[in-house]
Amino acid sequence: MKSSMNIDMMEVTRLTQAGRLEEAMRLLQGGRAEPAPARQPEARSERETVELRRVGDEWSMPGRAPKQAPRQPSGREAPGAGKASGTAHPSELADRIKTNLFSAPFADKLRQSVPAGFRKREAVAVPVAAGASFLEKDFQSAVGARPYKLYVPSTYKAGDDARPLIVMLHGCTQSPDDFAIGTKMNELAEERNCLVLYPGQTKAANASMCWNWFSAKDQQRHGGEPEIIADMVRGVMGDYNVDPRRVFAAGLSAGGAAAAILGQRYPDLFAAIGVHSGLACGAARDMPSAFAAMQGRGGASSGDTSIPAIVFHGTGDTTVAPDNARSVGEQARGGASTRETVVTGRSDGGVSFTRTIHHAASGSTRPDAPRQETWLLAGMGHAWSGGDPKGSYTDPSGPDASREMLRFFDEVAGAGA
Repeated sequence: MKSSMNIDMMEVTRLTQAGRLEEAMRLLQGGRAEPAPARQPEARSERETVELRRVGDEWSMPGRAPKQAPRQPSGREAPGAGKASGTAHPSELADRIKTNLFSAPFADKLRQSVPAGFRKREAVAVPVAAGASFLEKDFQSAVGARPYKLYVPSTYKAGDDARPLIVMLHGCTQSPDDFAIGTKMNELAEERNCLVLYPGQTKAANASMCWNWFSAKDQQRHGGEPEIIADMVRGVMGDYNVDPRRVFAAGLSAGGAAAAILGQRYPDLFAAIGVHSGLACGAARDMPSAFAAMQGRGGASSGDTSIPAIVFHGTGDTTVAPDNARSVGEQARGGASTRETVVTGRSDGGVSFTRTIHHAASGSTRPDAPRQETWLLAGMGHAWSGGDPKGSYTDPSGPDASREMLRFFDEVAGAGA
């Protein structure tokens, strides 16, 4: 098979969006796609061209769901359609493309987009402070099962006041251990006496260990990954003395998108969210729209749910376009009235940033409290800002995203948001 390093992922995505599934599959397998029909109109540019395609009884633009769901096959297909002609049914081809896109080729695309200095390192042991615990457990619910790691700081005592809980959602190809090392969140938890929960994705659920943020069933409150994570959080809250007013979710890339979904679907459980290099809830509904969203051409669910959010994104990110940061922030504000302040600065490592703060409306208890923040990091790629280079997808030269997230969460909790 042709090396995945040489697969033209953008062409695979374009063919999939156009409904040319067999050609997309051939390209993934190392073959050549058939030439485009001779009478196609001349393309102007990728962003300018608008292509309509038929889905069921409706016409749809790529990356946008049709007004009506496509009809299911009736079983009375036209002669020569699907398996009758010796080729796979389109739905089977779509499943095979999904498997291929989010296995080796997708992971390769992700790795290639990150500078060599930020790529995955050899596994190293997670540092644990004396007296602290980094527990490894499996969680099972009626919806599904996932492993997790839980950091319990040495300063935690069951009889003490209830402590905050930070839920950290790793990105594609990462693990809870890798994410704990890269974000340095355990060290901060030791400083601040808070617990940190790291849910783990499995290869059975996603070949590249991505949270399935692009799947419609995993964007809902019930029946998918959000419910598994929410139930996992409730389980930890039952076992430890956690302050229910100070439960927060944060993540990177696919994990950032999952955190945005949790904020929209479980605002009763999470007080605020942190989204690093991620996407808004509803930015995609399937594989083709996932790649479109990652290029900055995604949609989003209605922002009816307002939740405090802090967003980080590098302007040089070629894996998840920085336009997504704006969508995440707008969705989190949910149309709420805010006052905006813009601050510019430079990290100790030399990374310039623009920090846009949306303050709570004047009628709130603390009108100076931030309701939503967006940090745009000049030139940074797809990496956790200020992270430890022993972890994957980190850039230690940027401002410390982990510390800033905890600062934001503390301010939100103090404002009674």
